[in-house]
Amino acid sequence: MSTTGSTAEILYTRNDAALGTFAIRPLDPFADAELLHGWVTHPKASFWMMQDASLPDVEREYMRIAAHEHHQAFIGLHEGRPAFLMETYDPARLELVGLYDAQPGDVGMHFLVAPSDRPLHGFTRAVITTVMAAVFADPEAKRVVVEPDVRNTAVHALNEAVGFVPDRPVQKPEKEALLSFCTREQFAAATGLTKELSI
Repeated sequence: MSTTGSTAEILYTRNDAALGTFAIRPLDPFADAELLHGWVTHPKASFWMMQDASLPDVEREYMRIAAHEHHQAFIGLHEGRPAFLMETYDPARLELVGLYDAQPGDVGMHFLVAPSDRPLHGFTRAVITTVMAAVFADPEAKRVVVEPDVRNTAVHALNEAVGFVPDRPVQKPEKEALLSFCTREQFAAATGLTKELSI
């Protein structure tokens, strides 16, 4: 997924029958920093591991990602409003180097749903479905790789709902993670989004 262009550029759009339009745009480390700071320091984002981050910390982190050849960050929109954070990375070069046998077409993924006072039923599942469909919109993406904290049972359930298969726990410097994989075919079978995924 290209990150070139302005923050107004929409890179991917998906219409959810129940919840409406989701879209993904590039993240701007400066313009989006205040928004992101509220998200990543919220108590519900404890597994994001930025609870104590200052606003400059958030700016620096997303400037670092923006400058990295193998790591990308995006803002997800719901009905035109910022609603989630999406990151993709090359797991052969970041996060999981030496912890598993990387394959061509592997894409690492993180996502974070913004806190809300009025949560919508099924919203988080619609977000992860959108994130996965956006990754697989790139024909070179063959398999998504994730490494959530082993204690994050809510995300494990969401991952399995969109086709992820847990592999094994792996020890990372910052956490014990549950290495899980989802191929294009597994995602299509779990979600029924075969038409959107055709190449």
